Amino acid sequence: MATTVFGQAPDRQSSIFHAPLYNELEWRNVGPMRGGRSVAVSGVPGNPMTYFMGTTGGGLWKTTDGGIKWKNISDGHFNSGSVGAIAIAPSNTDIIYAGMGEHAVRGVMTSHGDGMYKSEDGGKTWKYIGLPDSRHIASINIHPEDPDKLFVAVQGALYGPTEERGVYKSEDGGENWRKVLYVNETTGACDLSMDAHNPEVLYAGMWDHQRFPWKIRSGGNGSGLYKSTDFGESWHRLYNGLPKSMGKVGISVSPADPNVVYANIEAENGGVFRSDDGGELWQQVNSERVTYARSWYYMEIFADPKEKETVYVLNAPMLKSIDGGQTFERIKNPHGDQHDLWINPDNPGNRILGNDGGA
Repeated sequence: MATTVFGQAPDRQSSIFHAPLYNELEWRNVGPMRGGRSVAVSGVPGNPMTYFMGTTGGGLWKTTDGGIKWKNISDGHFNSGSVGAIAIAPSNTDIIYAGMGEHAVRGVMTSHGDGMYKSEDGGKTWKYIGLPDSRHIASINIHPEDPDKLFVAVQGALYGPTEERGVYKSEDGGENWRKVLYVNETTGACDLSMDAHNPEVLYAGMWDHQRFPWKIRSGGNGSGLYKSTDFGESWHRLYNGLPKSMGKVGISVSPADPNVVYANIEAENGGVFRSDDGGELWQQVNSERVTYARSWYYMEIFADPKEKETVYVLNAPMLKSIDGGQTFERIKNPHGDQHDLWINPDNPGNRILGNDGGA
């Protein structure tokens, strides 16, 4: 005779869960991270169908059919899911570097990372190569002829001071790292641009900032533009024509003319600045608020590889100038918040854009 206890629910789990059926299955995380936003994208010169997209919560993805299908290539290899930067070696496109931790600071969650990863087979396998305390990586620049030589812009911890920020350099493929540009414990490297014709010349944007639970402090004495002419061994700060006080900085040297350098600067009277002598003298060419609005989340700028007067600014929306930054037109695309742009150096019409909607 069965006995029923009043108010006791039947054990449904024991009735539907038969352990032997699940012995061969493994658990994996399917959420709740938002994997769609992207602040890091790249393509492959010579292969217009292959692209990479780094998401802020879902890892690194690759397509080989022009974006029709994407495959996650970081699961099982990366220990964090937020990708801040991607770079493919120009001299060997099988070599890929990924820097972890999104660099676009948000009013809500901004996911941090655990350093650098490297692939030598087009993303099939990866190895961890260090910088564990970098937290947020903004940019990676690789020597055009030697894939073992690279620079990493480490933005650093968002919520507190740390010396683990600045520009880092490796000359052995990430086996060893040296910090070659450091300002102070609240100033990180938010952008980096290498002269396509002379890799000895680099420009770095440094950002003095800190996130608090109730606000973001953007700007301070540490923010500024820096230049190196000896492959990162020494740096000098650029002043002439630039705002005395600034916040976040985007920087891009023109591959079409290395004397032309563009900067997007957060300041009281910020906007787009241009130099025609390699950064020694600057002139503001555009002060429209749309170029530097909500600056902690945007500020990326990209010079066209073939036309020195063509430059792109990523904000909300995407902006394009064909007159050296004096005027901009809005470029329509499926999403409003823009963060990264890869332009094929051989064919500028071939591009991939990363934004809050994906790629």
